[in-house]
Amino acid sequence: MSAIRIRDAATLLGVSDDTVRRWIASGVLEQSDEGPVATVDGARLAELARERAAAPDDGAPVARSARNRFTGLVTEVIVDGVMAQVTLQCGPFEVTSLMSAQSARELELEPGSVATAIVKSTNVIVETTREKR
Repeated sequence: MSAIRIRDAATLLGVSDDTVRRWIASGVLEQSDEGPVATVDGARLAELARERAAAPDDGAPVARSARNRFTGLVTEVIVDGVMAQVTLQCGPFEVTSLMSAQSARELELEPGSVATAIVKSTNVIVETTREKR
């Protein structure tokens, strides 16, 4: 079992420590008091993260194979000649896309507009800390 501290669990899910404690009190998560600090099971926390990660429905009438979709607000559009750099704030994550200036204009991308970044990649790098928690 991977044990995650309550405050770290809250950070990972983007909620407050109090929310995690409410989930423990209501039985959504189980607290372990083994060790010097209270923790929750990492596997159960991962399940909860998946349950809570339902992407908002964008109303599109098509099915998609891409699963890595990030909906957010456009925060910056830089057009330079034939290319554009578009930055979105998707929750706590910033996603930047490089596209043709024509595409940015056709999509009417501007700060404050809502857009979805779709990431399709064959290379994903995963990191962990060396110390075990």
